[in-house]
Amino acid sequence: MRKVYLDHAATTPMRQEVIDVMVNLMNDNFGNPSSTHAFGRKAKALIESSRKKMAQLLEVKSKEIVFTSGGTEADNLVIIGAVNDLGIKLIITSKIEHHAVLNCVEHLANSSTVEVAYVNLTEQGLIDDLHLEQLLAESDQPTLVSLMHINNEVGHINDLKQISEICQKYKALFHSDTVQSIGFYPLDLKQIPIDFLTASAHKFNGPKGIGFAIIKEQHSLNPLIFGGSQERGRRAGTENVYSVGATEKALSLAYENMDQEREHVKKLKTYCKSKLEAAFPNIRFNGASGDFNLSSHKILNFTIPLPKFESDMLILQLDLHGIACSKGSACQSGAQEGSFVLNEIYGGEQHGLRLSFSSTNSMSDIDYFVDKLKQILMD
Repeated sequence: MRKVYLDHAATTPMRQEVIDVMVNLMNDNFGNPSSTHAFGRKAKALIESSRKKMAQLLEVKSKEIVFTSGGTEADNLVIIGAVNDLGIKLIITSKIEHHAVLNCVEHLANSSTVEVAYVNLTEQGLIDDLHLEQLLAESDQPTLVSLMHINNEVGHINDLKQISEICQKYKALFHSDTVQSIGFYPLDLKQIPIDFLTASAHKFNGPKGIGFAIIKEQHSLNPLIFGGSQERGRRAGTENVYSVGATEKALSLAYENMDQEREHVKKLKTYCKSKLEAAFPNIRFNGASGDFNLSSHKILNFTIPLPKFESDMLILQLDLHGIACSKGSACQSGAQEGSFVLNEIYGGEQHGLRLSFSSTNSMSDIDYFVDKLKQILMD
């Protein structure tokens, strides 16, 4: 049976070059980076070399990168640290953030004195900049704004530069979850004044179980995990040497191939959108995902008003044909009440199907997917 993977927003396959780096490091660089002998120094040198190369790509200082177990830990490190260590009393976020942010913020609101405000969304699910500015203007409390760059379900792109400028105007700190954009969009963090940024390696063809936070040097956050003094005292625990080296390789390859791969994926999304419109004239492309100026080239989210269009069953039926896609975040795959993102944008219980593409996909993958979708929904 043919296999077609259209769920790259959930996770990406590791590039062979990245796998090779990990295997070589497992064989040749097994020392504990905290050890002072040659084996330890070699491992430590690999970590710091990787950190430096990544910092150069992202236009930040090496010391501003903190390696974590993934995007979720990085989000928690930043948000909890901002409240506990920087005196934040108000968090402004949106109701369609990833749950690594939403659940963290809810926990803080229930267990501390921090307040939470949710910024309004436009009809396409984008951040309402005017409402964000209003919320900031009305507050005299130390504030953290936490808004993702690219939404993981509908793919709309928030303007980080504009949001950061609004935050600066009102002296608010700005954190952005960039899990869906790092490695796919060039982010010059010299030009965009973001205080905190978070990312996860397995979203850009790196290994699972590792991510990183960028914490600008003027902010001092205490660790969430206590123990040794690794990561300059900001994250205890022996570093994941193999994954650090593999993450740097994955990010470097992502930047090296970014323009070429983006053009290929744009063509895939354009082709898929046209094929779906021809097959299902009443299709709705959710949020801004159908607008190529406002959404990621990787993500297309849609709803078809047919009785058989129910996300969970449809995903299972497609899987029987070897096609992998999703209704949204893999972290919420067990939810039965539709997509919380679509529910928030449109109201009521909403179901959608999310396709997320990569350079490994082909036009024939799209043909196969649309043919099988027609077969399932029309039979």
